[in-house]
Formats: sequence, structure tokens, C-alpha cells
Amino acid sequence: MRSRGAKVADIAILVVDAMEGVKEQTKEAIEEIKKVKIPLIVALHKIDKPLANPYLVQQQLAKEGILTEEMGGEIPAVKTSAKTGQGIKELLDLILLIAEMENLSAEISQRPEGVIVESWLDPKRGPCATLILEKGRLKVGDFVATNTTFGKIRLMENFKRERLKEILPGQAALILGFEEVPIVGEKFFVFESLERAKEAVKPRKEKEVEFQKPKEGQKILNLILKTDVLGTKEAIEEVLKRLPQEKVLIKILSSQTGEITEGDVKMARDFGAKILGFRVKKRKEVEEMAKREKVEILNFKVIYDLVEGVRKLMERLLEPEVVKVNLGKVKVLVLFWKKGSRQIIGGRVIEGEVKKNAFLEIFRNGELVGEGKILNLQKEKRDIEIAKKGEEIGILYEGTEKIKEDDILQVFVKEKREIKI
Repeated sequence: MRSRGAKVADIAILVVDAMEGVKEQTKEAIEEIKKVKIPLIVALHKIDKPLANPYLVQQQLAKEGILTEEMGGEIPAVKTSAKTGQGIKELLDLILLIAEMENLSAEISQRPEGVIVESWLDPKRGPCATLILEKGRLKVGDFVATNTTFGKIRLMENFKRERLKEILPGQAALILGFEEVPIVGEKFFVFESLERAKEAVKPRKEKEVEFQKPKEGQKILNLILKTDVLGTKEAIEEVLKRLPQEKVLIKILSSQTGEITEGDVKMARDFGAKILGFRVKKRKEVEEMAKREKVEILNFKVIYDLVEGVRKLMERLLEPEVVKVNLGKVKVLVLFWKKGSRQIIGGRVIEGEVKKNAFLEIFRNGELVGEGKILNLQKEKRDIEIAKKGEEIGILYEGTEKIKEDDILQVFVKEKREIKI
């Protein structure tokens, strides 16, 4: 999404929180701006907050190759606040100044064309698209087409949901009228008639779902993804691909825009899948059906939260790892009693500590000869739970091998540890 936005823009405004500083998403935005090589303005936002530290933020930006004027570079930086209005006028003046210096202009008389920056299917309004006009003058009633769909503009709105009759280059608008949801990033053009617009459309190639074969021992996490718009759908699909999948393979069975439906619940039930919703709604009857069918629906508003949610789902599929933790060592001094697989021995703790119910390995002349479990511990004929280094103790042992004098017993416990992804 950042890449697409950078390619469409003539001037980039890098907004950085003056309290939180440079985050991973800031670095991603910087990388995309550098690729397209467009003029840059830094907006140090939330400057009204007591913990705001614009100088520290600019130092962090310098490490990413963004050297502001205050730090001796050539990139202008403005300290802004949406709450107080500080710096907003200066930011707008800077945009106009750079536009003038770069000789940024557009020809209104040319054939209208632009870029689809977002699209989705509204259950009530039908296919919706947000576009930016690059050339010409776009009006309600115009016939438009992209490579994948066409239509007649029947309604145009600004970001306040106010109706517009036309827009000029550089302006964005939400439009209704496409026959199908256009693909984000597509160019659109205006045609003389609906027939001509239809002729410009190429057959839409449906994206095939690729199913990787799981490796031996690899678990599978089936997912159904529903998002608000195509742009976030693409971004989520891409970020899920980057998750480490050596132990758990992610399979996206269905990936669509729009609200969660009963059909999604049925598919999740049939394939044992989880439903991931991103800024989408679900009707009450869908929620009730999911409860009946024991289908888990997870809703998110932030992509990073969704990714962490998927990590947890992957970890839930994995059996906890059993880890051996060494506690201490005992040197066998005397043998007291033996019956069947049980034995009582006396020894001294020569390293670490010994616990009741721990496990032990028997080493004789440096070689492992057997193993077993400590059923009871005694010191001076009294039961104890734990013995420390230097103490002489009695051990009730049960195991496969008979213990002998001078054997070394390695005492350990087995711990279950959750596997992190």
C-alpha cells in the first residue's frame, strides 16, 4: 500500500509521531519514498504533547538517511499538531512552494485518467472505488474503464461524504458505478460511450489459490480472510506470507472484501478454519451460527495486531516442547536395599541440588548406563523435598538399571515450554 501511494504522489509527507519516533512502518515508508525519488517533507506530529521530542526523532531519521534542515540536511521539517493547529499553515505553504519549484502542473483539457487507490464491495451500494485524478476533468456521468472493469459514474463523493459534480487533477474521490470492484493500483480512463469503455476491458484472470504441500510433521492452519478493502487484503496476504512457516503452514482458503457471511462460517466448519475479519462487520445471525458450529471468528482493526493473532493461532497448533533441565549431581556412597526395579541408596550432593520426583541418569565410568526417577528423598531419616550441595542424603529410586557404589547420578527435571513463532 505504501509503495502504491508513493508511486502516485508528486510530493511525499512523512508523518512521524514526535513522542514515539521512528517505527518499523516509518522505515517502510522511507524505503518506498527513496525508491520513487520524489520531494519529501517531514511532519513531526503531536508536537503539543509534553513528551514530544522532535530533536530525538530527527536524530533517528538521520540514521535512516533522512537528514532534515535542522540536522544540517536539505529536507524541510515542520512541527505540527492537529489539536492546536500548529504548523499546518507552514506545511501547506511548503507543499505549494515545492510544487512551484518542481513545476508540478496538469493539463485540464486532456483526456481524463488516473489511478484506483482503494476499492471494495459495499453490500448496499455495490462496487466502490477511491481514485485520484492525474489528468483532465472527471465528471458524474462519465464512462470509465480499467483493465478489469467498466461503468458509468453515477455518484462522486469527497472524504466528508459530500457529493461532487466533478474533480480536477490531484483531487481524490469515491465513485460508484463500476460493474465490478476494480483492482487497486489500476489506471482508469474516460471513454466516449459505455460500449467503448466495455471494449477496453480485458478478461479478468482470477487469482488461483496456491496450496503448498505440508512437510512431514508440519501442521496446517486454515484461514478465511475478510477485509474492508482490497488494499488491506493485499497487504495482509503479503505480511502473512512472511511469517515463518517451518512448523505451521498457513493456507488461506478464501480471501475477499466485505462482511463475514454464513457462507464463510460453513466453509470454516467444513475445513476446520479460523475466520479473520479486518475492519468488517458480521450480522447477529452469523455470530450465532458461528457459535453453534464452534467456528472461531477473530476481528482486528490494526494489521500488526492481526499478525500477532495469527502467530498465536499457529503456536496453539504446536505441542509444547519438552526440555531437559539439569539440577545437580549425586555421588553414590552406599547401597541399602533393592527390590525389583526399586532401590535405596545413600550419596552426597556434589553439584547443584536434588529434588523429590525429579529424574536421574546413571553414569558409570563416564558412560550412561541407565535412568529412572527419585520417588523419595531423606536426610537424617526424615523426608525432605530438596537437598543442596554438600548434603548427604538417601534416595528411593525406581528405574531400569541397578545403581552401584561410586556411580554419578545426574538429576534433572522435564519442563514443557510453549513454542514461539
